[in-house]
Amino acid sequence: MSILSQQLTYMEIGCASRQLSPINLRFNQTFTFLPATVRCEAKAFPELSTGDQMFILGMGFVGKFFVADLKNKGWVVRGSCTSTGKKKQLEDLGYSAYAFDANLPQDEVLEVVKNHTHLVISIPPLKGVGDPILCHEGLLERALKGGRLRWLVYLSSTSVYGDSGGAWVDEDYPVKPESELARARLAAETQWLCFGQNLGIAAHVFRLGGIYGPGRSAVDTILKQGPMSKCQKARLLKDYTSRVHVADICQALHASILHPSPGKIYNIVDDDPAPREEVFEFARKLVEEKLLGHVYAERGEAVLVSEKPSKSTKRVSNARMKKELGVTLRYPSYRSGLGGIMEHTSPVS
Repeated sequence: MSILSQQLTYMEIGCASRQLSPINLRFNQTFTFLPATVRCEAKAFPELSTGDQMFILGMGFVGKFFVADLKNKGWVVRGSCTSTGKKKQLEDLGYSAYAFDANLPQDEVLEVVKNHTHLVISIPPLKGVGDPILCHEGLLERALKGGRLRWLVYLSSTSVYGDSGGAWVDEDYPVKPESELARARLAAETQWLCFGQNLGIAAHVFRLGGIYGPGRSAVDTILKQGPMSKCQKARLLKDYTSRVHVADICQALHASILHPSPGKIYNIVDDDPAPREEVFEFARKLVEEKLLGHVYAERGEAVLVSEKPSKSTKRVSNARMKKELGVTLRYPSYRSGLGGIMEHTSPVS
């Protein structure tokens, strides 16, 4: 694969917070998340050159945090979502959004993407389909050819490694995806890297661990006290789960923009792969301390008890991210990450 040489100049970015809807507890108390600052720990960088613009295909949890991150520092940022309802929600938050059907890409939206310099792809594969965008790869390539795009990253998953029996895995570890969606992730990685090479774009792949942050964490799950999902129950069987705070994903994206390395794959995880039950036990204690004695025994027991034997999985290494991108994790462990979330959670009568 040929290496694309580029000289890019960018500015520092800081992650903005968002006010989340209150959570109603059973004992008639409400919790709400106070404005929290999710910052990328970065040094001062040269100013962003005029005209640089970011487009995010798939403004989900990560996308919305990263949009706020860039927008607060003067970037022109736009993104896509899957419905007019979500489009309105994003516009109400002050974001420029487009309803985009990945199964049938619209020319007008692709024309918008073409005029941006940076692209984040955060659309998961579909069963029986694969990456819905790359199903129209020829159309996409023709639409973006000759445009301004020069950097892109595909947000993938550490699920492509499969089960290593608890061993540490890095980006050179043989991939062994075990599910249809994990295999589709792996195929999409290769296609997006080739797509970037064909268009002369610095393309990258980020393999993300389990994503958490304000509004989406073990703390939130315990506060809501809802029933466990099928996926949550399945994750109880794993000895290890690698995870990453959304603020550190923003940091890694920022670092890649500053130091592009075409064709590179990075694991984006924290330093502390841990069993899910251990994470929930820590979160439960944080919640009970904050609530001064209220016990969440029902949820805690549902989380901590498993009738099936544990299954080893993998521990994912972030050494390349640290060494090559220079990322210093703001939340190196679930302890610091959940502690930060709980710190900005306040009871409201």
